[in-house]
Amino acid sequence: MRPSEQMRDLGVVQRGAPVLAERARVFDLPTEHEAAEQAIERLFSSMERIGQVHPFAKGMGIAAPQIGIGRAAAVVQSPDPGTPAIVLLNPRITERSTDADEQYEGCLSFFDVRGLVPRPLQITVETTTLVGQTVTTTYERGLARLVHHEIDHLDGLLYTARMGTGVAPIPVEQYRQTGRSLAYER
Repeated sequence: MRPSEQMRDLGVVQRGAPVLAERARVFDLPTEHEAAEQAIERLFSSMERIGQVHPFAKGMGIAAPQIGIGRAAAVVQSPDPGTPAIVLLNPRITERSTDADEQYEGCLSFFDVRGLVPRPLQITVETTTLVGQTVTTTYERGLARLVHHEIDHLDGLLYTARMGTGVAPIPVEQYRQTGRSLAYER
């Protein structure tokens, strides 16, 4: 079974579905806190199911559109064991560092390939809490990449939109032969 078929069977919406190309609708918080809580619960449930089938040594994330919910919610799990997951409600990138790098990324919505994607090494993100408060957090390196990837999903973008001109995704089998994991110079 192809990796993308496995993800589809786990409830992940696959590339080509309209919900992946649309901007997710923001939550009116705190008014819609129940709807936001339900979306977050479904994201965590999906993440748990997927994690039982496929290990994610570099961390993972999933956005609501990937499970068929066109709302602005995503969850990101750091690769560091024991670190709590990051919940992103109505996230918006407010700052990006000019320092960037290119790393391979995968996507649950087309898991058969990996693509070399340039991203800033640091981003600052505003999110909304369930009670309607705005929180600002800065993410760096691998975590910035994961968070940025999920926010792109909420904006209706797949990572292929960020790849350089003339650069195409490579089959996952070829990617595995690169032996590269997320690597950052200090």
